[in-house]
Amino acid sequence: MEHSSSVSDFQQLWGGWTILVNYLYSDPRVSQLMNTRIGQYLRSHPALSLAVLLFSAMAALPVGLFLTFALVTIIMSAVCFVFFEAFLLFVGGLSLLCVLSGIALFSVVVSFIAKVFYITVSNFLKYYYPHLTQSERTEALYQHY
Repeated sequence: MEHSSSVSDFQQLWGGWTILVNYLYSDPRVSQLMNTRIGQYLRSHPALSLAVLLFSAMAALPVGLFLTFALVTIIMSAVCFVFFEAFLLFVGGLSLLCVLSGIALFSVVVSFIAKVFYITVSNFLKYYYPHLTQSERTEALYQHY
């Protein structure tokens, strides 16, 4: 009795498997694949077909995770590159602004010192050498010739 129930269970399982395989073969993509040489080879070698099916099913998750990781890595590197470039441009612009401000301050200070030096020397010369005024100097040049 136990033997007959296990046989009937196996026949039910085999019938369900046959229905599932027939449903799978009715899909146009599967039937197109099964009409190729590879499909015919797999049909004639069911153990290899099962191994290929198991490998494909089990490899889908790791391959999907790797592709997701690669895509996220590419996107993050591109985004980080843009932010890093923006940061470098900001630092470079700030440095340029500081350098130009320093040059402007330096030129104002040097021009102020030169102006003070010019005024001091000219007043010093006018005070100690009043005979060297501009009009007397030009007359002295004309008398020389």
